[in-house]
Amino acid sequence: MRQQMIRALLTAPIALALIAQQPGDLDMSKVQEIRAKQRRKEALTVEEEAYARRAAEWQRQRMETFRKDNPPRESMGFTPLSEFSGEYKGQQGGLYPGGASVPPKAHWDAGLAIAGKIRPIEPGGKIVLLSMGMSNTTQEFQVFQKLAGGTAGLNPHLLIVDGAQGGQSAEVTANPQADYWKVVEERLAAAGASANHVQIIWMKQAIQVPSRPFPEETKRLQKHLEANLHILQSRFPNVKIAYLSNRIYAGYATTPLNPEPHAYESGFAVKWLIADQIAGKPELNYDPRKGAVRSPWLAWGPDLWADGVRVRKDGLTYQKEDLAADGTHPSMSGREKVAGLLLGFLQREPTAQPWFLAQRQSSGR
Repeated sequence: MRQQMIRALLTAPIALALIAQQPGDLDMSKVQEIRAKQRRKEALTVEEEAYARRAAEWQRQRMETFRKDNPPRESMGFTPLSEFSGEYKGQQGGLYPGGASVPPKAHWDAGLAIAGKIRPIEPGGKIVLLSMGMSNTTQEFQVFQKLAGGTAGLNPHLLIVDGAQGGQSAEVTANPQADYWKVVEERLAAAGASANHVQIIWMKQAIQVPSRPFPEETKRLQKHLEANLHILQSRFPNVKIAYLSNRIYAGYATTPLNPEPHAYESGFAVKWLIADQIAGKPELNYDPRKGAVRSPWLAWGPDLWADGVRVRKDGLTYQKEDLAADGTHPSMSGREKVAGLLLGFLQREPTAQPWFLAQRQSSGR
């Protein structure tokens, strides 16, 4: 009887008026909360039913418009940030300030010192590497876990835990009360670890359905990434390093979930966030000698973006078959490419070698 009443109310003018509101009034965090309740098979309120229906209608309309305006493209004509020191829409490229491919020496030296102090934590003597992010992240990281599990020479104290989860985009995980964080705790416990064991993060995040022009959405992503780092620092008292990565190529996208050029532009959010830490902004302080610690030490992880079929200098490409049917999530071959990039990065990266490899290796930059 109640469900029949709800369905009747959903056709009332007030519900239709909600659906007809402008997309700018749609709170995707609220949509995610409603979807979480549905997954838990909890009853929705009349207002939640109306909100979910409005979101679905908006998404349907966006989908139709998007597919008309954005046919699949094998290349966008953009240069990967790791190979680009010029300007993109008035913003300098490169991974680090000044268009550089490596961090400034002071930041680099600090990272090496921090990495050298990472030790197994009792009980259990574990060093946890935790992934943090959304659906693409967990799909790629699960393949990385398998790949790392079959790789010789890794630190026997290393425990690799996937904290990334489907549907949990940056604006959702920026809420410290989100269910996402409860699931992370559950996964750590299932792996025989706790929050105290987490010392290294690999974070790859995005915003759902970005629509505003550069740099608006990129700045919004940067803000959410910073909020995520604050939560990580507060929940994991021993976290020391966070490696950040950008999105993979999305020129084949058939939905507006996170298409180009937003996938490419996500790299600037990572670049600007790290640049803010290098500049000494207190909101990203990692050094207890300089005040309250709000963030781990930050650096780029692997640069994951390549311009579709155009070959990057290291040989990376994204063919259409590297993406799933939606052109946004990676297929198995796409996941394997990202997993291989992440493994290779951690094996070669001097700030990772002291804790990732079984034997410490000295290396320059």
